[in-house]
Amino acid sequence: MDSLVVIIYLAAMVGFGVWGRFKAHNQEDFLVAGRRLGGLLYTGTMSAVVLGGASTIGGVGLGYTAGLSGMWLVLSIGLGIVALSLFFAPKIQKLEIYTVSQMLELRYGKGSRFVSGAIMTAYGLMISTTSTVAYATVFHALFDLNKVWSVLIGGGIVILYSMLGGMWSITLTDFVQFFIQTIGIFLIMLPLVLSKSGGISELFASLPESHTSPVGIGWQAILGYILIYTLGLLIGQDIWQRVFTARSPGVARWGGFSAGVYCLLYAVAGALIGMAATKIVPGIEVQDDVFVAVVDASMNPVLGGIVLAAALAAMMSTASGSLMAASTVCRQDIVEPILARKDIVPDSVGGVGADGVNSDGAATGGSAASASGSGVSESGSGSGSGAKSTLVRSLVRETGDEVRDSRIYLIVLGVVTLVLAMIMPSVVEALTVAYNLLVAGLFIPILGGLVFKRGTIVGVMAGMILGAVTTVVVMIVSGIYAESAIYLGLIASLVGYLVGSFASKPTPPEVMTAWKERINR
Repeated sequence: MDSLVVIIYLAAMVGFGVWGRFKAHNQEDFLVAGRRLGGLLYTGTMSAVVLGGASTIGGVGLGYTAGLSGMWLVLSIGLGIVALSLFFAPKIQKLEIYTVSQMLELRYGKGSRFVSGAIMTAYGLMISTTSTVAYATVFHALFDLNKVWSVLIGGGIVILYSMLGGMWSITLTDFVQFFIQTIGIFLIMLPLVLSKSGGISELFASLPESHTSPVGIGWQAILGYILIYTLGLLIGQDIWQRVFTARSPGVARWGGFSAGVYCLLYAVAGALIGMAATKIVPGIEVQDDVFVAVVDASMNPVLGGIVLAAALAAMMSTASGSLMAASTVCRQDIVEPILARKDIVPDSVGGVGADGVNSDGAATGGSAASASGSGVSESGSGSGSGAKSTLVRSLVRETGDEVRDSRIYLIVLGVVTLVLAMIMPSVVEALTVAYNLLVAGLFIPILGGLVFKRGTIVGVMAGMILGAVTTVVVMIVSGIYAESAIYLGLIASLVGYLVGSFASKPTPPEVMTAWKERINR
């Protein structure tokens, strides 16, 4: 019966993907859901994308081994969403771009987009890969499939519904997944396991003090979670791409704040479930096995199926969001800018090319495409019949069928994710490397772009390179899980950013003027 419930859920996800297909008419629909999500949809989809397998399976496992303080991993995620929403999301929403790397180019000028895009693509692939491995484990337990078939079937469903309607399909499926998570975790699993363990008062009375203390894991571990997950959530492409879907700065702020509060409650719920599991299924050695074990021991097949569907919802929503983020960055910040250089048609000095852009890169005629950072017109007027469209310094190269191209990139990177999920010996190590490089390499330049006027492209490159190199060296010398890697990487990035910025000329006035116009509109 539990398998039947999960099959019905998977079929529904494909159905919502088909529905989203009819809403995705252009690139903006496909990548950012037309930038028109209201508060309810936005809150649901933001919650779903950040609460994946690590938050659900891992959160319960940490509650099992560390007690109440096991909540800090998910709590750090919630704090990151709260901080992003209250302090930065309204500004980010006004930019009307598609990627974090495009923000760096708008703020500092050209030079950093390829490197930052490569880091973001790797990060998105690793997040999607770990989520794929997580839900493949559930498929294996439910349907007795081997790893390859579990990855292929689960991953194929995620790729299918994501490819059909892009962000619209992901938004619709995420909202349903958010609804299922809420019912499965808060309304079914939490009250049932607490009741079966004797109630919350008896549970706390029976556990050692280290398991009932909110800081039992120690401040060093808590700080490590905050540095990696809170800071990572502030700058991740998968999170920013959801901010871009908000229809207004107010939705981005308060819808995101609501999602952050939901994450904080989810953190406490996961820890309490794990604590209760120590009474229901004691003696489990592998903490990631706790979730399924406590479901089997405390629920009938129907309720167990709903809860397992909730766990799958958490994992698949994160996998689809991360895959969308990786494919968007790969196309728009790595491949397309390279192809765009081949399409540039030189024009006379001070002249205007076929796309209505001066040779110095300034848009003429108030081009809406250029103003929104979504490319330039391909009308071809002004350069003769049949002449190739000029593509000069635009953020996004237009190809004539952006939705088709975005689907191709998503499918290709989806296949890469499936291959990685099958062959990667330790996805935890890969995820740790990805998060460390993301935070150490990009956090300071991105934050500096939002709050520090004197930052320059030289500072950005110095900060990214020093932060990333320092982190890699420390991980090689001290081990991948060394907490000093993120500390020293952040310090090196900050030093490189400040020294590089003050040692170089300020960002050109025309770049800063265009940036201020966007951020203040």
